[in-house]
Amino acid sequence: MAKVGIVMGSDSDMPIMSKAAGILEELGVDFEMTIISAHREPDIFYEYAKSAEAKGFKVIIAGAGKAAHLPGMCAALFPMPVIGIPMKTSDLGGVDSLYSIVQMPSGIPVATVAINGAQNAGILAAKILATSDPELLERLKAYSEKLKNQVEQKADKLDKLGYKEYLKQM
Repeated sequence: MAKVGIVMGSDSDMPIMSKAAGILEELGVDFEMTIISAHREPDIFYEYAKSAEAKGFKVIIAGAGKAAHLPGMCAALFPMPVIGIPMKTSDLGGVDSLYSIVQMPSGIPVATVAINGAQNAGILAAKILATSDPELLERLKAYSEKLKNQVEQKADKLDKLGYKEYLKQM
């Protein structure tokens, strides 16, 4: 049974949203991904959000651009955490999406990550689940250690090569 729902309003969001799926896969977290438009198919969206708890979802990650109603509408209908990913847009660079998601009315919170911040949305969803899953918590700790080691390796390489040679190898 899926623990995280990943939903986006358009398949054009897939390259970004797949980063949330990728980190959840890496951490061993079950998820289900779909495309639903809150504006173009409100009945299907309503059924998705109302049935998410019964499907076993504990967190929904919702990506949206422009008016960005998908995360907020999920939060209005789904009783557990919703993480919004504002999508970068061609018109306003994603600031429109960010403002739409982050400015929710009192009582309907949406945790919001950076514009196109799907990887952090996946990590945040895993951290939420890890509060009641010790094995997932250990995988998250190992993931953080891996990130630390990668930075240390890059710093060592910079020390050995100098910045000009380092840049040539990037």
